[in-house]
Amino acid sequence: MNVCAFSTTKFQTISLLGRRLIATFAAVSSLSALCAEPMPFTIYAPSRNGNELLVLKLTPKPEGKAPGKLAELKLESSHDLRFPARTIAQHPTEPVLYLSGSGKAGESKTNLAVRRLDPETNEIKWGVFGVFERDYSYMSVDRSGKYLLGCNYRDGIVDVYRLNKDQVPEAEPVATVSEGLKAAHCVLASPDNRHIYIPYVKDSNALLQYEFDEKSGTLTALDPKNANPPAGTGPRHLAYHPELPILYFSEEQGLGISVYQRDPKSGQLTYSTTVRATGDDAPEKGVSASDIVMTPNAKFIYTGIRGHAHDYDFVAGYAIQKDGGLKPIGLTETSKIPWGLAVSPDGHYLVVTAYDGAEIIVYQIDQNDGTLIKAASLPVDEGISDVETR
Repeated sequence: MNVCAFSTTKFQTISLLGRRLIATFAAVSSLSALCAEPMPFTIYAPSRNGNELLVLKLTPKPEGKAPGKLAELKLESSHDLRFPARTIAQHPTEPVLYLSGSGKAGESKTNLAVRRLDPETNEIKWGVFGVFERDYSYMSVDRSGKYLLGCNYRDGIVDVYRLNKDQVPEAEPVATVSEGLKAAHCVLASPDNRHIYIPYVKDSNALLQYEFDEKSGTLTALDPKNANPPAGTGPRHLAYHPELPILYFSEEQGLGISVYQRDPKSGQLTYSTTVRATGDDAPEKGVSASDIVMTPNAKFIYTGIRGHAHDYDFVAGYAIQKDGGLKPIGLTETSKIPWGLAVSPDGHYLVVTAYDGAEIIVYQIDQNDGTLIKAASLPVDEGISDVETR
């Protein structure tokens, strides 16, 4: 999952005043971190082929000059998950990870794993396994830290689970949304925790809007329910601007980023524009965009472009303007099928999983213009499609 959505607003409490004070502190802390030198960080990547969670460490090399040798990337450990995990999410305030796989109830002994980390070392301390009725292609935790949200791609169903005192989800969801649409691809609470938006890709091409009750976890459809994205865009994954009422969606079919305005009171979304970093040479078919992530200071935003049937695999970069608009930075060629993206906590690095290329690549982000320079890479299993950083 992506770090972008939580990094700028991850310190949230139920109190509105507490939210404002802590969000301000978090923003100041993030900006301070971004002014400092790059820091080491940990990468978590679920391997569906290896049935395990890979834990990697990125350490900057101040003396490094050549591209690809600006940092050291190594595998610290791997942990058995008992199932082909493909999705990972992180709790916004607790050192807890959630992983979902492709198994279903009655077909495998487990399809959910929860892992608590040592807050100092980022090492895994303990974990539990569980079985959900569905597997999830995307998961997130709401801003209060009380609910785990998951969307099932195949059937388009979204579930909300209450978390117990150990941040482990209860067995049955407190809310389920099933609209009869296929290909739900993201479920993520707004920064104020009042609304949730669910994009659907391909032929469904919808963007459904709900009011979220953080006391009960229930979802109530807005009127109108569908924000009606333009035909052929296929909104996929989502990033919120931390200060402006603006949302950014990677367009799975359109290859660009859709920009939406959000009404602070009603929560209704209004389509604004699409910005593309690709040129006229982009194939019309056999390519699709993947993840979207934003740097903690909301200065740059990136998406992956997958060349399924073409030699067309890139990371597309954009500079975020003061009014929330986007200016394309350009394309950075990467390994085959860039699927999962994550930004390091200090905003200095972009992590990319190459699904077919069987490697994890880390790029250093130029803090002035947002261009990417390859810092390090490491061969891993094929089929890794999601990633988290701490």
